[in-house]
Amino acid sequence: MKIGLISDSFRLPFAESIKAAANLGVSGVQKYVTAGDLTAENLVGDKLKEVKDIMNSNGLVFSAICGDFGLDLDDDTIVEKSKRVLDKAKELGCNIVTTHIGHLYETDDARMEKIRKNARELAVYADSIGSYFAAETGTEKAVVLKSFLDSLGAKGLRVNLDPANLVMVAGDDPVQAVYTLKDCIVHTHAKDGLKTGDTTWIELPLGQGGVDFDKYLAALNDIGYKGYLTIEREVGDNPAADIGMAVDFLKGKLSALNIPLEK
Repeated sequence: MKIGLISDSFRLPFAESIKAAANLGVSGVQKYVTAGDLTAENLVGDKLKEVKDIMNSNGLVFSAICGDFGLDLDDDTIVEKSKRVLDKAKELGCNIVTTHIGHLYETDDARMEKIRKNARELAVYADSIGSYFAAETGTEKAVVLKSFLDSLGAKGLRVNLDPANLVMVAGDDPVQAVYTLKDCIVHTHAKDGLKTGDTTWIELPLGQGGVDFDKYLAALNDIGYKGYLTIEREVGDNPAADIGMAVDFLKGKLSALNIPLEK
């Protein structure tokens, strides 16, 4: 497996965040390209070259690109926006774009049909360019997401597995989710947290929440996953310290489980 991190979590300018990531010894980063000065529209010409140079000079690659516009897939405007992010990710040497697609229901209604229609269009487009549009696990249980993906008839929409979201929001078991979604996982987030009520939760540093990382990482290894464990830290007063601790935590767990780490 490989360890990465979301560069935006440092809350630093891009070049500084990439240097900080390299100093922690990770091999990849995930970057948002939906807001700020590094949007897909702005990443052209000299700006695109600058970003590539910063990555290359620090010996890093993009584990994934985040294409989350804060819109569910029942919003028709998201389709063309997401296609442009898929295209830009390819220019950045990355074939995975992650996002939240919206809460999925087991029963069909007009909203679910629109989500399915737009998801299918994005899946077919991602297929056509050799990429993946990866839906992040979120509010629904893994079996519901798997059923939805199976209904699309295209492999271009896959899964960004976030174990903390399953624990904090869906009240689901991330270990079982690995086996449920084993044919669909192309990227993961390394995050932890606890569900504190029916509609409340708290994100916590790795190892301090409800994700059993020994069983979770063993399950990923069992299904043959060799992709990124990308650290996401959305809260906390000192994200850099939390991210550094998370890198050490994952390295220690992988070593203890005899899971090879690709550097």
